[in-house]
Amino acid sequence: MAAITMKASFPLLMLLGIALLACVSSRSDQENPFIFESNRFQTLFENENGHIRLLQKFDQRSKIFENLQNYRLLEYKSKPHTIFLPQQTDADFILVVLSGKAILTVLKPDDRNSFNLERGDTIKLPAGTVAYLVNQDDDEDLRVLVLAIPINRPGQLQSFLLSGNQNQPSILSRFSKNILQASFNTDYEEIEKVLLEGHEKETQQRRSLRDKRQQSQEEDVIAKLSRRQIEELSKNAKSSSEKSVSSEFGPFNLRSRNPIYSNKFGKFFEVTPEKNPQLQNLDILVNSVEIKEGSLLLPHYNSRAIVIVTVNEGNGDFELVGQRNENQQERRKEDDEEEKQGEEEINKQVQNYKAKLSQGDVFVIPAGHPVAIRASSNLNLLGFGINAENNQRNFLAGEEDNVISQIHRPVKDLAFPGSAQEVDRLLENQKQSYFANAQPRQREGGSHETRDRLSSILDAF
Repeated sequence: MAAITMKASFPLLMLLGIALLACVSSRSDQENPFIFESNRFQTLFENENGHIRLLQKFDQRSKIFENLQNYRLLEYKSKPHTIFLPQQTDADFILVVLSGKAILTVLKPDDRNSFNLERGDTIKLPAGTVAYLVNQDDDEDLRVLVLAIPINRPGQLQSFLLSGNQNQPSILSRFSKNILQASFNTDYEEIEKVLLEGHEKETQQRRSLRDKRQQSQEEDVIAKLSRRQIEELSKNAKSSSEKSVSSEFGPFNLRSRNPIYSNKFGKFFEVTPEKNPQLQNLDILVNSVEIKEGSLLLPHYNSRAIVIVTVNEGNGDFELVGQRNENQQERRKEDDEEEKQGEEEINKQVQNYKAKLSQGDVFVIPAGHPVAIRASSNLNLLGFGINAENNQRNFLAGEEDNVISQIHRPVKDLAFPGSAQEVDRLLENQKQSYFANAQPRQREGGSHETRDRLSSILDAF
């Protein structure tokens, strides 16, 4: 990493902090609090038809994610011709299809709606909504990402199955016999046979089958379907492209809209709370970013939004600028005041956090933290932005929407090591906006003094 150059002299403590910068930057990605590798997902349910996985709590990594303690990330994956059986959860869901084709059925007390979903389709499921999800494709696995916002307890969500199994009984089975008999106006034996676990003999057979399969998780959460059953479920299902689909309740597709940023190096699709009523009351934005191999999403930061990004496809890396020691949890209370003050001074220094990216990895971009993302293969990212209303994305490089270019020339003279003229000349080198070639253009000619001068300007960034 390049050395940091400043006009003013440093206090001794600040110099010590900068000397430590190289050591901190060389640490492993595991100490980077902004990256959650795919192995940080915990498997909640799994059988031969698919799985449901839950990412660890964000605030377990760093105190900087305290405002994310009530947000959880779930991944649903199922094989062709399967169904996630009906359930409801005490959390609001923002559901996005990453790959595959699905039929989502949403139940209401007096109605039901079915939707054909494909890659990029997004829909909000309010807390308590009973729904079931079908992979209707003949060949491709269905992959769905869900941002969950729990209602009852911060960061903890609970799903309730309408149909029970050995590990998690049906919610109906926990009512007393008298309540069930009065509610359904029939004998308990009939209720047990039709809605609950069935006769004791059948229960023992299922238990024996589970023992043979050596499954510790739920077997009945994801089940197999026949082609005829899928055809029946697909009747009257609507697609996000149909005009009759309500923007307040139906799915919308991220990729069907014009990208907000686009050139030959990448595309940036985004739906904000101001443009969609489903996202408005949750104050969440959703975006999809495509970066071509060998390209770069230029350095930028979000003014308000904390963005949770998942790598859907491809490989790359990101660099994020944050304060030092953001990977540390709360310090011990017994530290003496003088030591705390010294640590706080060092923490005011910024450092570069780097990590490699591959499919299934998650990283978090806090508000105000500059970030750049580079693709080593075609890279597709999906992001959820928290505190999204009135968020502004400020770019630090590029021809358009570059906040540095808006600084008055006299202020540029004061703020940067180079002159205002040199700063302007440097900014004009980049003819692309938002996305660019990740390989820097090599300038020919020019004195060493000029190159050193320009280099010092970059160091200030």
